[in-house]
Amino acid sequence: MDGMIAQTIQLALAPVFVLVAIASIMNPLSVRLGRVVDRSRELQRLHPETEGEEHDNIVREARSLDQRIAIIGHAFLLLVTSGLFIGLTVVLLFLEEFAGIGLTGVAAGAFIIAVSLLMWALLMFLRETREATRVLRIPEMYLEKDRQL
Repeated sequence: MDGMIAQTIQLALAPVFVLVAIASIMNPLSVRLGRVVDRSRELQRLHPETEGEEHDNIVREARSLDQRIAIIGHAFLLLVTSGLFIGLTVVLLFLEEFAGIGLTGVAAGAFIIAVSLLMWALLMFLRETREATRVLRIPEMYLEKDRQL
């Protein structure tokens, strides 16, 4: 019995490492979300005080931030769902071992779903960073490209 427990724990370690990876990805996403929310609040404060081109720039940036908030929210949903499937995988592995129920295929399916959701979340993270770099460019006037430095 003790050998079965040790084997099952060893088998469950791989999915648990995926949980660590998920948590590691959630941390920078949380930071990014916090920064985007702070910037959106600042733009909302400036919105009624601006006109013309400055106002249009604020609206464009606000739209981009809104898009980024949605992307990050979607990535979080995918990561949490992936984590739940990892937990399900571990539970299924233990149930198979101790209840003698043939759940290997179901556990493998849950793990595949979890990793697929994780990959989808990573693609969303990439999409959000691409959106951030697309919109947040340094204006030409600050770059002084006509000067040799």
